[in-house]
Amino acid sequence: MEIPAISLKTIVLVHWILTVWACSFPWLPTSYVLGNVSVLAVGVWAIAQRDSIDAVLLFLIGLAVTILTDIVHFGLYYLTNANPPDLFRFSAGMAILSLLLKPVSCFFVYQMYRERGGEYNINFATSVGKCHQLRGTPDHQYHRSQASIIK
Repeated sequence: MEIPAISLKTIVLVHWILTVWACSFPWLPTSYVLGNVSVLAVGVWAIAQRDSIDAVLLFLIGLAVTILTDIVHFGLYYLTNANPPDLFRFSAGMAILSLLLKPVSCFFVYQMYRERGGEYNINFATSVGKCHQLRGTPDHQYHRSQASIIK
C-alpha cells in the first residue's frame, strides 16, 4: 500500500487557515501566534526551495515543537467558564483540530524529507565528528607544535 502524496503547499495552507481561525477569539497568547506563524514561514521557505533538505527538516522540527507548545498553551489558557461564547468554541475547536492534524502533517513532511534525500535517522552530531577528524590533520598538529614552542 502506497502512501498518498500530499503537497507541502496543502499542509502549510491548512495549518495557516486553522491558525487564523484559532486566533479569531483572543484567548491564546501572542506566543501561540508567533510560534505557529514562524513555523509556517519555514514551511513557505521549504516550498520555495524545492531541493533544500534543511528547510524541510526545520519545518518538521518546528511542527514537532509546536505540538508540545500548543498543548501547554491550551492547558494554561483554555477558558473554563460555564457558558463560553460561540466564537470561543469555534476558535478553540480550530486550534484543537490544528493540534490533532500536526502529527499527521509531521508524518507527511518526514516522507518529503526522505524524498529530498534526507537520511532515515536524523543525526545532529555531525559537527562533533568533524572536530574529531580535525585533530588528526597535519595543519592542526602544526599549530599544536607551534604553541608548545612559544611556551
